[in-house]
Amino acid sequence: MANLKSIKSKIISYKKTGTVTHAMEAVSAVKMRKGQERALSARAYAASALSVLERLSGTADLARHPLTQKRTGMTAVVIVTSDKGLAGSLNSGVIRAVERELQTRNLKKEEVHVYAYGRRGGEYFRTRGYETTITTNVRDDIPENDVLTLTKDILANSEYTSVLVAYQNFISTFEQKPTVRQIVPITAQTIAEMVKGIRPAKGKYAPQSDEVRPHRIPAYTIEPDADSVLTVLLPRLLNIAVFHALLENKASEHSARMVAMKSATDKAKEMAHSLTRTFNKVRQAAITREVSEITSGIEAMK
Repeated sequence: MANLKSIKSKIISYKKTGTVTHAMEAVSAVKMRKGQERALSARAYAASALSVLERLSGTADLARHPLTQKRTGMTAVVIVTSDKGLAGSLNSGVIRAVERELQTRNLKKEEVHVYAYGRRGGEYFRTRGYETTITTNVRDDIPENDVLTLTKDILANSEYTSVLVAYQNFISTFEQKPTVRQIVPITAQTIAEMVKGIRPAKGKYAPQSDEVRPHRIPAYTIEPDADSVLTVLLPRLLNIAVFHALLENKASEHSARMVAMKSATDKAKEMAHSLTRTFNKVRQAAITREVSEITSGIEAMK
């Protein structure tokens, strides 16, 4: 009898868990659609802005700019994760990608400053001895001004000679890819990679067939002067790159959480169904045993 009570208690527990995860799945589905729409609609703007920089990458003025020159010094890593869990491997994927990148570059802890959007990534690197600045990542309507403040802080620090941004790149509802991109120093190769990866291959936000990429011109006449224009343009375009990373990660977060909650709901239903069958078998065995005992008692009385 005690065994039956234990099984029934587990069945109730799994059903309650399934109810909670199903509600979280529904909430994440609504947020996912909004996040996907915002990230996808911003891709065209981000790709166009980065294309401006790509077209300028062949000019001598850009090549002389401090943000394009390789130097030795500190590395700033902007890692975008979530504040909450229950999103599968969303956060761990980004963290592992950052660790691999730091290992590949042979960077020591004292050579890295982590700017974390989201507590999951920030707390991970802080507990491992990295200098870390954590910004909460709760809001779905990410304000661009906050990102602009971060970009200005990073670029104002002359010790940072390279800047990396790490996030989950949104590919589809069921697929997100951990991505680490170098945004400083700026090179033609990194710009081309960012522009290539920022536009979806299919869908209404994909490049149209009639879009023709302009040929890169080796020199431009820049007014009022190259230094003035690039001093304003480069930080702004880098801010767009970081802002886009936050949008991509937010869409990936809600997609991953919805899928994780759906899997949890299905598993809870499966466990409840399995335990119900076990409960029925145990109860049937108990009834059969009691009937046998009663029958045996009657036969003994005869």
